[in-house]
Amino acid sequence: MERKVGTISRGIRCPIIRQGDDLVKIVTDSVLEAADSEGFEIRDKDVIAVTESIVARAQGNYASVEAIAEDVRARLGGETIGVIFPILSRNRFAICLRGIAMGAKKVILMLSYPSDEVGNELVSLDQLDAAGINPYSDVLTLKKYRELFGENKHPFTGVDYVAYYEELIKEAGAEAEIIFANDCRSILPFAKKVINCDIHTRARTKRLLKAAGAEIALGMDDILTSPVNGSGCNEKYGLLGSNKSTEYTIKLFPRDCTGLVMDIQKEILDRTEKHVEVMVYGDGAFKDPVGKIWELADPCVSAASTPGLDGTPNEVKLKYLADNDFKDLSGDALKQAISNRIREKKDNLTGDMAAQGTTPRRITDLIGSLCDLTSGSGDKGTPVVLIQGYFDNYVS
Repeated sequence: MERKVGTISRGIRCPIIRQGDDLVKIVTDSVLEAADSEGFEIRDKDVIAVTESIVARAQGNYASVEAIAEDVRARLGGETIGVIFPILSRNRFAICLRGIAMGAKKVILMLSYPSDEVGNELVSLDQLDAAGINPYSDVLTLKKYRELFGENKHPFTGVDYVAYYEELIKEAGAEAEIIFANDCRSILPFAKKVINCDIHTRARTKRLLKAAGAEIALGMDDILTSPVNGSGCNEKYGLLGSNKSTEYTIKLFPRDCTGLVMDIQKEILDRTEKHVEVMVYGDGAFKDPVGKIWELADPCVSAASTPGLDGTPNEVKLKYLADNDFKDLSGDALKQAISNRIREKKDNLTGDMAAQGTTPRRITDLIGSLCDLTSGSGDKGTPVVLIQGYFDNYVS
């Protein structure tokens, strides 16, 4: 019988992961037990995806705010530092800011506006228009910001992040000054030593700061790139991708995960004779249309993946074929014509009109987004996702 189901994404329940746990065994056992429980089979080209959170936990990749403070103090001198373009997040940034402030005497915090990098809004564009403010050129003091816009609480969290971050810096023992600007170089009249906290534009920001005369320009990816007094670290991403663990501890993005994904792939092959693909995923790369928040606060969607997940999809658009190439066909004749077109498609469809409208994104980014939506970030208890049929098409 012809198969009637395409892609299936299943959240897989797992035990609570602790430092030192054998993730290869736990992930493999959990997937195979789920298959037995739910009555499905593991197939070739299935994808097993593991959330970065449990990988970092198993690695024990944690650090204290004191470790952050010591690294910041050693790298920037412990006096006045500029901290620019942070995202507005209690989970992602607030605890990092606490550690940064503990490593300085004064923090000049420069917030982008009307929103942060991932779309959390401080003020609306309509408010800027009404106030006659040009966000591309105007630098606002905290006093001016309050005069124009008053208190603005985040619509989802109810937090006034301006007040929250100011108080947090003071609690950490540093003097706080807050300004608002969107040109990274606007910080330089206030501080010559700068930590830029933007995620996906960080390389450009550092380049512009250094060219404009910054004495030191570091990104979040330059802090905790090596252990401090035995702390965790991330050689590639530093503090980027970290999350709050406790009030004084962060969980860092996992370190090299290539061995893990290859070992899980091998274990599944040994136990089922099926060749699956495996990846470690973080935030999905998608944007909320109502809150306008872009989900990707991690430095990348996939921390590691097996080679079969390299590349981008190579697909033709069925509706294009139906409306154009085969517009005079219907029924079985249309199905046969489209099926033949899929079987005969080139290995690289770049520039082919029949491929227009297909998503030109990396496979790991697409699958990672699906996994993030499947597992969620709350209490579902499914830190592993099994995806079946992703590489199928109309003729599979």
